[in-house]
Amino acid sequence: MIKPHNVNSEFELSGINHVALVCSDMARTVEFYSEILGMPLIKSLDLPGGRGQHFFFDAGNGDCVAFFWFADAADRVPGVSSPGAIPGIGDITSSVSSMNHLAFHVPPDKFDSYRQRLKDKGVRVGPVLNHDDSEIQVSPTMHPGVYVRSFYFQDPDGITLEFACWTREFTENDTQAVPKTAADRKVPVTR
Repeated sequence: MIKPHNVNSEFELSGINHVALVCSDMARTVEFYSEILGMPLIKSLDLPGGRGQHFFFDAGNGDCVAFFWFADAADRVPGVSSPGAIPGIGDITSSVSSMNHLAFHVPPDKFDSYRQRLKDKGVRVGPVLNHDDSEIQVSPTMHPGVYVRSFYFQDPDGITLEFACWTREFTENDTQAVPKTAADRKVPVTR
């Protein structure tokens, strides 16, 4: 299985401990992540003072996905707090400091069967995207320039999720884009 394997010269990091998201209905979230995606629920707790709940799911490889349920959380605003659509179907822009999507690594040889399995479970999935370095950055077919295959779907709260598999090793040529700054943005920067 191809995965990046670079060395961090500053800190001994070994992956993601957990990503914490916010849901509107914890019971529905538990059903989706445990029953649809098969992630075991490993920890659940009520926050002090009735403020909410915090649940953790095992995402494999020692990584977890966690959810908060806050009694007073504002509703999602598509196109602001999260993308308005999933890649391959519509606009994927979301605001600064939002989480755009969460990608899960899946084995390349199970990629297509996993997509079908989600469809069989009633989950709306986007098209298969073979990400490459072409002008439109996606190819309808596999070729040596494809670096990751993926498809996207959403959880019951509209959180964009992705099943992805790396298809080749990365080289120095894969890091040639020059980083943009806040001054490059099309909207005024607020401080």
